[in-house]
Amino acid sequence: MSSIPEGLIQGEDGQLRCWWHGSHEDYLHYHDNEWGYPVKDDFRLFEKICLEGFQAGLSWLTILRKRENFREAFHHFDYSKVAEMGPDDVERLVQNAGIIRHRGKIKSTINNAQRAIELVEEKGSLANYFWSFEPPANERPKNLNYETLHQLAQTPASTALSKDLKKRGWRFVGPTTAYAFMQAMGLVNDHLESCFCRTKAEAARADFNL
Repeated sequence: MSSIPEGLIQGEDGQLRCWWHGSHEDYLHYHDNEWGYPVKDDFRLFEKICLEGFQAGLSWLTILRKRENFREAFHHFDYSKVAEMGPDDVERLVQNAGIIRHRGKIKSTINNAQRAIELVEEKGSLANYFWSFEPPANERPKNLNYETLHQLAQTPASTALSKDLKKRGWRFVGPTTAYAFMQAMGLVNDHLESCFCRTKAEAARADFNL
């Protein structure tokens, strides 16, 4: 019987998957059905870049389990509505135990919504903007294994995205946050080579059009 490559775990269904979902049912579903698949919906893109900011210093599982609460709190990340939120909303959300009650991150989400409107006016959509930072194939590892993935906390593409967002006034968008966003939204496919989702995500990317 062949050994399982490092960084992969075998599920009850016999499939090999990236290790990080830890067999938590909700995290496993996220791994199989969301992470790494290309997204062009502007509200989902805005949601993810904001939630990655909230994640800083925490685990994504913590955020995932509060995601519905975040959606309710921030108008399902309709940035035109979030942009209109004011000081009273900030105070209300600081008391909301269903989300991460970090005043700076709450205020940054409102700020980022205002900046998102500006981006859409300039670029036509958030998708047009974010996907312009998709790294070329020759900048990607040829064989993505556990060791290689751990060296990808940030990349030239995520650094460029972070730098440009900050120049535009966005907050909580450092290069590591930007790379986690790129991984989740399918701008890169970081499922490990033997993960059964890798070929599914790659097929979705091949069929993807803005």
